[in-house]
Amino acid sequence: MAGRGRSGTAAGAVRAARRPEVTLPGLRPYEGGELEPEGDYDGLEFEDLDFAGQRAGGARFLDCGIRRCAFDEVRLARARFLDCVLEGVRGVGTDASEARLRDVELVDARLGGVQLHGAVLERVVVRGGKIDYLNLRTARLTDVVFEGCVLAEPDFGGAVLERVEFVDCTLRRVDFGQARMKDVDLRAVAELDIARGVEDLAGAVISPTQLLDLAPVLAARLGLRVEEVARTGDQRRG
Repeated sequence: MAGRGRSGTAAGAVRAARRPEVTLPGLRPYEGGELEPEGDYDGLEFEDLDFAGQRAGGARFLDCGIRRCAFDEVRLARARFLDCVLEGVRGVGTDASEARLRDVELVDARLGGVQLHGAVLERVVVRGGKIDYLNLRTARLTDVVFEGCVLAEPDFGGAVLERVEFVDCTLRRVDFGQARMKDVDLRAVAELDIARGVEDLAGAVISPTQLLDLAPVLAARLGLRVEEVARTGDQRRG
C-alpha cells in the first residue's frame, strides 16, 4: 500500500514497543537460604524476603515471581531475568550492572540508586512505582515501556534506545546525553524535565507542547538568542 513501509506502519510513524507477554507457570515457593553467585532459579516464587547485602552475580532467574522482596545493596551484576514478574520490590543501591532482562514486568517498585549500566533490556515493562537515580548508562533498551511511574534523575547517558515508550510517567532531571534513539516516544510523558542531552533527542518523538517547553533549552544549546523586535518608538502626529 502506498505510504507504508515494509513493516506495515505509515511512513514516518513511530513504531510501538512490543510488550512482554509473561505467563508464569505454577510456581514453587523458594525455601532456600541466601542467593548464590551463578545460582540457577527456575519456576520459583520469592515472597516477602530480605536479600539485603547478598551476592548473586551471574545468577539466572527463569519463570520466577519476585514479590515484595528487599534488595538493598544486593549484587546482581550480569544476572539474567527471563520471563519474570517483579512486583513491589524495594531497595537502595542494588547493583545489576550488565544484567539482562528479557520479557520482564517490573511493577510498583520502590528503588533508589539502581545500577543497570551496560545492561540489556528486551521486552520490559516498568509500571507504577518510583525509582530514584536509575543508572542506565551505555545500556541497550529494545521494546521497553515505562508506564505510570516516577523516574527521578534517571541517567540514559550513552544508552541505545529502540522502540521505547514513556506513558503517563514523570521524568525529572533526566540525562539523555550522547544517547542514540530510534522510535522513542515521549509524547505521553506526564512531566518531562531534561537536565542534559536535549540536543541528543534525534530519533525521539515529542508533542508540539513539549517542543514549546523545550524551545528555550534548545535555543541555548544552539547558541540562539531569542529577543523581541526592537521598536523605534511610536510615530507622533505633528
